Amino acid sequence: METLDTIDLNILRILQKDSKKTTKAIAKTLNLTASPVYERIRRLEKQGYIKKYVALVDKTKINKPITAICMVSLRYHNEGFIDKFERQIKALHEVQECYHMAGKVDFFLKINLESLDAYHEFIRSKLSRIENIGVLESYFVLKEIFYTTAYDV
Repeated sequence: METLDTIDLNILRILQKDSKKTTKAIAKTLNLTASPVYERIRRLEKQGYIKKYVALVDKTKINKPITAICMVSLRYHNEGFIDKFERQIKALHEVQECYHMAGKVDFFLKINLESLDAYHEFIRSKLSRIENIGVLESYFVLKEIFYTTAYDV
């Protein structure tokens, strides 16, 4: 994998802010022609710097305004139990993000739902049925101060 130059980094910055920006518009911003910008974008995709393009949806408009952060500690920590937990969590469509952590808790889950009642039902009927959970702590977001998917490149 080759080192990224300033132009590549600028392309990544632009696409992180707006992935629908056309190659022509990016080229204009960078004072280049469209063809080399197009080639650079394709190379960045091929090399895995750009994983995919997505639309970021407003959670309130799709009736998922409640964001819960769930900290999970497992009772048993051998590889089989961890792998099983990861498979079971991936199957829960309510879980938007899951991170295996180092430290006091084992997993950090981010869940967006329509209400506190829906979260209670999710915990009761789905998450609590995962057998190796030892401790489960829930935190609720009161206000989203800022949110970004962009990395500082």
